[in-house]
Amino acid sequence: MTDAPRRVLVLTHTGREDARAVAEEMVRELARGGLDVVVPSDEAPDLELASVPGPVHVAEDHELPGLGLELAVVIGGDGTILRAAERTRAAGTPLLGVNLGHVGFLAEAESDAVATTIEAILARAYAIEERLALAVTVFHGKEVVARTFALNEASVEKASRERMLEVVVEIDGRPLSRWGCDGVVLATPTGSTAYNFSAGGPVVWPEVEALLMVPISAHALFARPMVVAPTSVLAVELVAPGVGAGVGAGVLWCDGRRTEDLPRGARIEVTRSDQPVRLVRLHAAPFADRLVAKFGLPVEGWRGAAERRRSEREARDGGRGA
Repeated sequence: MTDAPRRVLVLTHTGREDARAVAEEMVRELARGGLDVVVPSDEAPDLELASVPGPVHVAEDHELPGLGLELAVVIGGDGTILRAAERTRAAGTPLLGVNLGHVGFLAEAESDAVATTIEAILARAYAIEERLALAVTVFHGKEVVARTFALNEASVEKASRERMLEVVVEIDGRPLSRWGCDGVVLATPTGSTAYNFSAGGPVVWPEVEALLMVPISAHALFARPMVVAPTSVLAVELVAPGVGAGVGAGVLWCDGRRTEDLPRGARIEVTRSDQPVRLVRLHAAPFADRLVAKFGLPVEGWRGAAERRRSEREARDGGRGA
């Protein structure tokens, strides 16, 4: 009885020449290492695969759940990784991001570490981390008009620049406040460094299980970012016609990719999804180190507890010697 083949999906931002070059190297070296490589059918024509030592399986998205994929290597920035999360969600495939973007918070490897990333994949030298995702449901009246998910955030925003959005926000079935605003961000800890961060929300460590609600430019006395339990139900209701003058309809954005028009009176409910997004980790670096590296935070002058203890010890020893 033979072991099942190891299959790896390679997803790429094919609109970038550097991404195509990295993808071609990744496909070639993984195949040389004995892995079965899968490439999406819409990306394969943009890649030069003639030099790959072995067959490359070209697949449609609907085929992915049946392929038994070990992981997906995603080459690009955070937007490409969010697109990959959408495409592989039915398969539950772990995602390993290779950053070619600017910040690349979701990525695990940088473009100058492709060789070591390939070695880690071949040696199975990686861990899988589950990230909380959102289940998003849109109601109009009693009718469910849309269901989707989000890894970073679901944002309810005004559809017209000239008109503010009037909403009532609700947590766990109880009304909390009414805001005239530009929108509301409903985020995960993973998304706390994305739109939530830009809107003035808190940075939340990925290990923390919580949901975040952050108003955008709200005209209200109580309009603070909130962190609530992962079991909570968050809801945003657009004020119905006739209740607020001069207010308009809205639009729902999920991870900045999927949209749904929201008429006045629509209701958006957000809960924790039953299906997390799985990310591949090659390093066990603390999240604080990732924040410092990605945001370029100034840490000069830091000594740390170990360095302080060493300095204090040297001072005591020096004092006795005197």
